Amino acid sequence: MTSKFLLFNRHAILYGIALALLLFLLKWLEYKYMVLTHAQDIYIGAIALVFTGLGIWLATKLAKPKVETVIIEKEVLVPGAPPGGFVLNQKAFDKLELSNREFEVLQWMAKGMSNQEIADQMFVSLNTIKTHSSNIFLKMDVKRRTQTVDKGRQLGIIP
Repeated sequence: MTSKFLLFNRHAILYGIALALLLFLLKWLEYKYMVLTHAQDIYIGAIALVFTGLGIWLATKLAKPKVETVIIEKEVLVPGAPPGGFVLNQKAFDKLELSNREFEVLQWMAKGMSNQEIADQMFVSLNTIKTHSSNIFLKMDVKRRTQTVDKGRQLGIIP
């Protein structure tokens, strides 16, 4: 019985291989016919694929930034400054002659708040904050908020 089973398996395998070769031959002939009849379309499609790939590759190379910006934040110790926190430079503060409200507006500016946010925080109108800001600009001899904050930090009147 095992010899019949082995014989059957051998015939089935040979039959399967013959069918696979015949199928391969038919597909190869079909491919040859398709290449001959549609050669121009195939070449155009191949060129389109090459240029599409080239375009994608080039776009990825051009879109990459050449230089990466790395921002490093470090704590800088100022000589003479207490390690625990900020100490107001009273001489510079007195020299500027800022009112308490103007000083409060300057502190909110240093935190990056807009005029409307400062007005909401202090429960005053936007025009009042604009007036305080103008007075601060005049007293500190600056033209912009960023200059005001920088100068306030240089003078040691805001942290």
